[in-house]
Amino acid sequence: MDRMTKLRALIQSRFGGNQAAFAAAIKRSPAQVNQWLSGHRAIGDAGARIIELALDLPPGYFDMADTTSRFTRKGLSNVEPGPPIHGCVPLISWVQAGTWCGIVDNFAPGDAEEWLPCPRKFGPHTFALRVRGLSMEPRYQAGDIIFVDPDARADHGKHVVVRLDDEQEATFKQLVVEGGQRFLRALNPDWPGPKLIPIDGNATICGVVIGKWVPE
Repeated sequence: MDRMTKLRALIQSRFGGNQAAFAAAIKRSPAQVNQWLSGHRAIGDAGARIIELALDLPPGYFDMADTTSRFTRKGLSNVEPGPPIHGCVPLISWVQAGTWCGIVDNFAPGDAEEWLPCPRKFGPHTFALRVRGLSMEPRYQAGDIIFVDPDARADHGKHVVVRLDDEQEATFKQLVVEGGQRFLRALNPDWPGPKLIPIDGNATICGVVIGKWVPE
């Protein structure tokens, strides 16, 4: 497999075919990536090493032989193919989530800390956040990545990202709807703060959590 073919496969598997997200991840211009993919510019040794370092690939990845079928034939693989990647979403800060809550424009590649592949279908305005604090333990640990879709329905029991009017940052809680009243609930049974926070016109739901990723 030549370098250009490997690059195409890499962008498809890691970024859902999103060339702009790939370019942002390796800190190169989309025009340069397009030149590589079109064959107008060869992927030299320097370019290959830049991609390998940026994406944490093994050194010499672009020059390695494809050994997948050999390992499979010998029965050495103990994993199965993962779910298909449906695209990449921007990992942003909680301040950005609160500031951009309700804004329907897509994020530009430079707005994100990085772009993460998402293994499930999502709306065009979906973003990712890194969990902070203890309020949603044990289901969500600090450092977990949650995928948030502003186009998903915020029904009773859903886990939502919300911006309170008197706070700059967004917050993450479970939505509870009882008797026409809405509340935010912390999942942690040992959480020292209030277990239920009533919300009415003082809060804006930024999106619904559609999944999470746990980094090693």
